[in-house]
Formats: sequence, structure tokens, C-alpha cells
Amino acid sequence: MTASNQRFREFKMPDVGEGLTEAEILKWYVNVGDTVSDGDVVCEVETAKAAVELPIPFDGVVHELRFPEGTTVDVGKVIISVDTDPQAGPAEAPAQAAAPAAAPAAEEPEPAGRQAVLVGYGAAPSSTKRRARKTSGGPAASALAAVQSELNGRGAPVAPETTAPAATPVAARPLAKPPVRKLAKDLGIDLATVVPTGPDGIVTREDVHAAAQPAAAPAVEAPAEAPVSAARETRIPVKGVRKATAQAMVASAFTAPHVTEFITVDVTRTMKLVQELKTDPDMAGLRVNPLLLVAKALLVAIRRNPDVNAAWDEANQEIVRKDYVNLGIAAATPRGLIVPNIKDAQAKTLPELSEALADLVTTAREGRTSPADMQGGTVTITNVGVFGVDTGTPILNPGESAILALGAIRLQPWVHKGKIKPRHVTTLALSFDHRLVDGELGSKVLADIAAVLEQPKRLMTWG
Repeated sequence: MTASNQRFREFKMPDVGEGLTEAEILKWYVNVGDTVSDGDVVCEVETAKAAVELPIPFDGVVHELRFPEGTTVDVGKVIISVDTDPQAGPAEAPAQAAAPAAAPAAEEPEPAGRQAVLVGYGAAPSSTKRRARKTSGGPAASALAAVQSELNGRGAPVAPETTAPAATPVAARPLAKPPVRKLAKDLGIDLATVVPTGPDGIVTREDVHAAAQPAAAPAVEAPAEAPVSAARETRIPVKGVRKATAQAMVASAFTAPHVTEFITVDVTRTMKLVQELKTDPDMAGLRVNPLLLVAKALLVAIRRNPDVNAAWDEANQEIVRKDYVNLGIAAATPRGLIVPNIKDAQAKTLPELSEALADLVTTAREGRTSPADMQGGTVTITNVGVFGVDTGTPILNPGESAILALGAIRLQPWVHKGKIKPRHVTTLALSFDHRLVDGELGSKVLADIAAVLEQPKRLMTWG
């Protein structure tokens, strides 16, 4: 490697989760020419699990951003290169073997050996022949040919053409970086027809987009009417978190035999306790809501029925019972449904659980949930009641054996102490994996949750 090439360090797309294969670049925080230091965040990417900010691991000046925002990049591919010694001046191009003379216009042989390339890119030797590209001629094309001729060591630049372009032999290949060539190919643009504006006659991404705009512009005449269905449909790419969620739900639904049970319960005393806790000095500054007490009720039920907190190991044909509870909370975010979890929730006090829930929900809504926060869950709660829904049949989070759905809490006529009174009532639904949770165990768990919510004092007597 030459000294000039050693100046440029490349940062590859990392695996920010466990076994992820790709990530989408959501936003670049730097531009070409910006100075960066070790640890500076250069971009935000979205994986199948979460949005993550990536810091650069070295100092220098941004030399190139390899992919635009919105591009899905495989793990291990270079996404940015940095010039670590910008004071040394422009880097020299790699040494170049002499190229043969230009062939007739009908066919142009590729140069033998290595072809002149931009710094940081290589070209494999090739003996294939390519058909000559057409050129628009004029000063811009002549300048481009002159630059290429000088780089390849072919002698003096080609003089400006004075005759029709069709009669001009073509011996120059437009200068462009690989990402720009790929963009031109995707857009159907011939680089030979693009007027370069970059340094030394290099075709830039903006040049390609500018060349594509006229072709994409609507004609002056009224276009033919498009099919009605096309104007009334919107296609949304399925990727990132939404794609991972869809795949996980399909795998769960067709792998684990789901059973769902329901129970309607009077939670009037729980709602009163919520109001009392809001004024309790020990809960000052904390978020207190019904979900907090439902989470605590579920933890109590798991303590009384530990076999429900388990997973099915298909490979080893074993049931793996967990002696800890990583409590997942399903959260709807702009990027899709995610299920971060509270580690060791069974060991937390009520104030600690409240704080953990608040942090989890806030982080999820801001799109800052880390992959680690979504791994290792053992049981999940989904609160469909916030949407005014009475209940549902939730699908298990992969790797878990149970999920509890909390429905809307409504004032309803209810028989209480022999009289019909308005009471706060809700419906709970518990889905479980019938391979390891039978009807008896699932029913006991759901009944215990309901009993705690009906009589919250059981949080102390049972907990």
C-alpha cells in the first residue's frame, strides 16, 4: 500500500446488534470536507431492531460518503472514508502502466494491466473489449478526454472537436467514483453524456441527478391518463423494524401453538390506589398509571406460578425456565412496533418499576431504544386499552411463553355487594405457548393477575 493510500481510512458498517446483516442509513451528520475526531457521531442507521448512532473511530477529514441517506447497506461494507493527513496535500493516483493507442470508433480495447482510477479504488485487469460510447462533443467532453489522457499517460490532450460528434473516435472513459457509476446505471444515464463539474473533470452525484431530471420532467403536452388505481395507492417499503416485526410475528404464529384466555375484572380498587399513589411522597415525580400496577400484578402471578416464565428450546427439546423476569412492554413507534424489556423486573420496588417503565416508553417513542434493551425478554405486556380497545388475542414475542393484553378501563354497570353500581371494569387476555403452558397453568396465571387488580392489597400479602 502506498503512503497516499494509507492516508485514507475506511469505516465499515458494523453489526450493531447480534447477527444483523444490514442497516439503513437514516441521516448523515457530516459532509465531505468536515473535520471529525475519534468518537464523533457521523450518522444514524436503522437496523431490524432499533435506530443507532455510529461514532467514527479515528480523526481526520471526511473524504467520501459512500452511500446516500435511505440506502440499505450490508454489514461489512465501507460507508465513509476519512483522510487522516489532510495537510499532506492532494493524494497522487496509483502508478499506471502505459495504455495502448485508441482503437477505431467502432470498438475500444481496455488498457492492458491496471487502469487509472481514483484514490481508494482499484480496477481489476481486463482483456475484454467494449463498444465505444457516444459523446456529445464540445469543450466539456474535450476537457474530460484531456484529463483522462493525462492520467493514463497517453500523451497530449485531445484537441477540441470541430466536426460532427458522430465522426469523433472515443478513447476516454468518464471519470466517476463507483457509487456514482452505480447511481447512473440505476437511473439509466450514460456517463459519457453527463457534463462533469467535479475537480479534474470528475462526474459527481449531483451531475448524474441533473442529467436525469430532464428525462424525468413531464412533457409539455398533457400526459395520458394514469390508471385510477395507481393514483389511489401508496406503496410503503417494508424494511427496518417493521420488516423484522413482520417476520418475527409470522414465525411466532406458525411455530408456537397459541392459546388465548380472557377474563373481565372489576378494577375499581386499583384505580383508587393509582390516585392515592400519585400523592404519595415516595412516588413524587414518578409516573403512576394502571399499567404500573398491572405490571406488578403480573410479576406477582409469575412468582406464584414460575413455570409460565419459560421458553421452548426446539433444538435441544427442552423447556428452559427463567429464574428472572425481563418484562417486555410493547411500544408503538413511528418506525413500527418494538418490545424493549425491563431487566430483572422481579427485583424492583414499585418506585423503581415506575421509573424503569417511564424511561423505557420515553426512549422507545424517541426512537433511541438500543438492541440490547430488546433482547432477552421473558414475558410481555401489550396495552391496547390506550387505543380504546377492549381486548385482543396478542401474538407471542418470539422466545417467550406468555403475553398479557390490557384492555380499556371503562365505567360499567357491575354487580357489587348485591347491587348494580358503576364500577371500573377491564378485560385481560393472556396468550401462551401451549407446548409448555397448559390450560391449568395459563388459567392460574390469568386468575392471579385479575385477583390482584380486584384486591390490590394482595400485592402485599402475595408479594
